[in-house]
Amino acid sequence: MRRLAAAAAFLLMLSFPATVPRAEEPPPIDDTVAAGDADAIEPARKLPWNEFDWKYSTFRFGGGFLTDFADYGQDDASKEQVTLDNGDVGLRDFRVLFKGKLKTQRPISWTLGYMYDGADKEWRFRQTGFTIGVPEWKGSFFVGRTKEGYSLIKVMVGYSGWANERSQANDAFVPILADGVKWSGYHAEPHIFYQLGFYGDELSEEEKFSTYDHQIATRVGWNPSWDDGQKVFHVAVMGRDGDPDEGSLQVRARPGSYLAPYFLDTGKIASDHARTEGFEVFYRTGPLLFGTEYNVLQVDAKAGGTPLFHGGDAVVSWNITGETRSYNAPGAFFEAVSPKRTVFEGGPGALEAVLVCTYADFDDGAFTGGKYWRFTPMLNWHMSDNIRLEFIYGYGSLDRFDLLGRTHFAQFRLQLTL
Repeated sequence: MRRLAAAAAFLLMLSFPATVPRAEEPPPIDDTVAAGDADAIEPARKLPWNEFDWKYSTFRFGGGFLTDFADYGQDDASKEQVTLDNGDVGLRDFRVLFKGKLKTQRPISWTLGYMYDGADKEWRFRQTGFTIGVPEWKGSFFVGRTKEGYSLIKVMVGYSGWANERSQANDAFVPILADGVKWSGYHAEPHIFYQLGFYGDELSEEEKFSTYDHQIATRVGWNPSWDDGQKVFHVAVMGRDGDPDEGSLQVRARPGSYLAPYFLDTGKIASDHARTEGFEVFYRTGPLLFGTEYNVLQVDAKAGGTPLFHGGDAVVSWNITGETRSYNAPGAFFEAVSPKRTVFEGGPGALEAVLVCTYADFDDGAFTGGKYWRFTPMLNWHMSDNIRLEFIYGYGSLDRFDLLGRTHFAQFRLQLTL
C-alpha cells in the first residue's frame, strides 16, 4: 500500500502542468452556488483543459489525493493508554469528481464523487446528486448524498481546510455525509444564510458514515462584509436531531492524526434519540483569519439519563505571503488558499501559518470516553492551486483509564487536487 500511494502521488504530480494559464485572483467574497456546495475539489482558478461544453450539459472532471506520514513520542502513561505505530505512512483518500450544469431554463447542476477510502480499502460514493436552483425563493435544493449543512468546517471542502483534521467533537458528533434533501437559502441584503436538511439511511445503511437511521439538521447565520469584501464576519448556530442507527450510538474520535487509532471512545450506548447543538464564529481581515466552533451532544440513553459530551476548537490562520482566503457567502464557508504566484511561476507559492487548539470531553456518568486536548502549530505550503504540503506538530493530552498520557505528534501530508 505504501508503494502504491507513493506511485500514485508521483503520477498525479506529473499530470499537473508546470505552468497554468492564470485567471484573475479569486474574489474575497464568492457569490456563486453550484451542485454539491463545497464538496467539489475545485481550485479557485479553473483549468480549461478539463472542462467541456456539451449540448445538454457542461462537464468537468477533477480529483484529489491525500497521503499522510505520522511519528509519535509518547510518555509511559500514553503507552499504557494506546499503541501507536511510529513512522506510519498511509493513503488517506483518492477521489475522482465529475460535475456540470444542465442547459435548462431553471438552473440545475449535478455532481458525482467517487472515493477510495484508505482506511477501509474500499471505493465509496461521496457527494453525488443535483442542485435545483430556486432564485425566486433566494435558494436551492440539493437532492442526493451531501454534507448535512451542520458546521462550516464540515460543509467546506475537506481539501480546503486550514488544519489537517477537524476537531475531535466535530468528527464524533456529526457524520461526514448523509442521503436526503437539503434546502440552502441566502439573502444578500441582510446577509442571512440558512440550511435545513432531512436525511435517511435507506440507501446508505452499509456506509460507515451512516450512524443514524433518520436525522434533521439545520444551520442559521449572519455573514456581513465590509472594506470591499476584505473583512468578513461569520456567526452561526446549528442543531441536529436524529435516531441512532439500530438503537445504538458510539461516540469516538482520533487524536488529530488519521493514521492513529481512536483515543476517545464511549463504547456503544443503547439509544433511540440524540441531539446536537453548536455555534461558530469566524472573522477574516485580509490574510488573517480567526475562528472557533463548539458543539454539545446529548444522548437519550435507554439505561436512563442523558449523558452529555462536548468539545470544540479555536484557530488562528495567517497567510504570510499576503493571500486572502476567499469566502463563499451563499454557502457560508471559506474556500482554498490560492497563491498569488505559484512556485512554477518563480514565486514562493502561498505560505499559511496555522495554530489550532482543540478540546473534547466524552466523560459523563457511567460513560468514560475520555478527555483530550491538543495544541497544533502547523505550516501549509500551497505550491500552486493543485499542490499543497503540510508540516504539522502536535502536543496532546489524554485523560482516560485513570491515566494522564501525553503525546508528541510529528506529521506531514501531501495533497494534490485537480
